[in-house]
Amino acid sequence: MLTSYHEVCELVRNKPDGWIVTVLGPTATGKTRLAVRLARDFNAEIISADSRQVYRGMDIGTGKDLSDYYIDNQKIECHLLDVAQPGEEYNVAQFQQAAYRAIDEIRRKGREVVLCGGSGMYLEAVLGGYRLSPIEPDAQVRAELETKSDEELTELLASFHPLHNHTDTCERHRLLKAVEIELYYQQHPEWKNSVRAVPSLIIGLTGDREMIRQKITRRLRQRLDEGMVEEVQRIIQQGASEDQLIRYGLEYKYVTLYLQGKMDRETMFAKLNTAIHQFSKRQMTWFRKMERSGFQIHWMDVSCL
Repeated sequence: MLTSYHEVCELVRNKPDGWIVTVLGPTATGKTRLAVRLARDFNAEIISADSRQVYRGMDIGTGKDLSDYYIDNQKIECHLLDVAQPGEEYNVAQFQQAAYRAIDEIRRKGREVVLCGGSGMYLEAVLGGYRLSPIEPDAQVRAELETKSDEELTELLASFHPLHNHTDTCERHRLLKAVEIELYYQQHPEWKNSVRAVPSLIIGLTGDREMIRQKITRRLRQRLDEGMVEEVQRIIQQGASEDQLIRYGLEYKYVTLYLQGKMDRETMFAKLNTAIHQFSKRQMTWFRKMERSGFQIHWMDVSCL
């Protein structure tokens, strides 16, 4: 367990050439603050890996405080904030490709890259170079594949590339998805050729659960005081679908339900607070799964920041 910023800097200083730095952790652990310090000290720019901060105007509910990217009167450049309109679908495949472009752009400037966020699927897609289909599954293709046995699907998947592990073949739904993606790539080689794993030094933030719980609750009260309800009202008035906001989950789900009159403010706060705590646990579960699948995460106690 890392216990000081100095130790983090030593790791960054000694990382292999060509590696990026990744800062991850559950919500309310101070990821942005650490990423900004590292960006300042190592001539880097940040790429945000947050599945909801990609949306313009969704600021308070996602914790997108742009003032966090200023340190010692210096603005730290951050990519992949505000790249989509509220109500749009923005998926992990789009993020993966946008992140690759941002990494290349930053490196052309001769600068380091800090990938920072808590959306495990987004992080893993970039770091692991996962093959993802940018479109929804074709219903006709899926129906045809459903008629095949697991053995036939595995044989079909092996015809596209050698099966180095059994991750995609251990469960039928993953097997079907893997075959669908390979079939898509046969028709769209430009997507397949653009996918690459990105080696990274990974710093993970963690800490005392009760301390994080208290911070989550305190931060939620603060965001409500700062106008989170009014922010959601404004997004709806500007034309975003209420159903889509509900699908974004957490703050946007419960505030929208409150605005629809489906719960009072006190109930909204209680349910949302519980949901964020549960989300924090799911994030840690995802990061531990990443470790088990081979990603080395150097953990740091947030109390040491």
